[in-house]
Amino acid sequence: MATPIRSAPDSQNSNSGRQRRSEARERLLSTASALFYREGIRAVGVERILAEAPATRATFYRHFPSKEDLVLAYLRGVDAHIRADTQAAIEAASSPADALRTIGTAVADDLAKPEFRGCAFLNAANEYPDPHDPVRQVVLDHRAWYVTTLTELFAQVFGASPRRGKPEHAARHFVMMRDGAMTGAHLDGVESVGAAFQRGVEGLLTVLH
Repeated sequence: MATPIRSAPDSQNSNSGRQRRSEARERLLSTASALFYREGIRAVGVERILAEAPATRATFYRHFPSKEDLVLAYLRGVDAHIRADTQAAIEAASSPADALRTIGTAVADDLAKPEFRGCAFLNAANEYPDPHDPVRQVVLDHRAWYVTTLTELFAQVFGASPRRGKPEHAARHFVMMRDGAMTGAHLDGVESVGAAFQRGVEGLLTVLH
């Protein structure tokens, strides 16, 4: 008698196993991401993450060979989220100027969130000052993308006007204001800092234009 074919059940079992592994990975990453952002990356150890996930040490290292791998996954997740939100703002805006206003409004709105603890990338940069560290590189890559995206938008806003500003200068000015707002809001007041930041964005769009 021929051996019964079991490919379908095996496939289902394999898919189920992958799903469980994926769920465990996402639970670890979600738990760690919240802790890293709220309390700091170096302040949170693997044991704390395992206790809150919860998960075993074997499960952790099956998905993340080291804490650094988890940190990189955390920052890449934040990067992907910001990129998606920025792209959505660009696609929904009626003009490049409105896209920049929407991006600026999102920054100001973030300042007012109870869970806001500053920029995840600036926080990580403070904890990983070595320019050759992989964590630092993810931060730099994110900021390079952000500046490039803003530069492209400002270039469209300024157009070919003979009095146009330099798009890259405007983009870097935007990022400088954003960095200042994100680090100073908890000291100088969320509402006043958010309003000042949005006035600054409008200034870049009107004065320089």
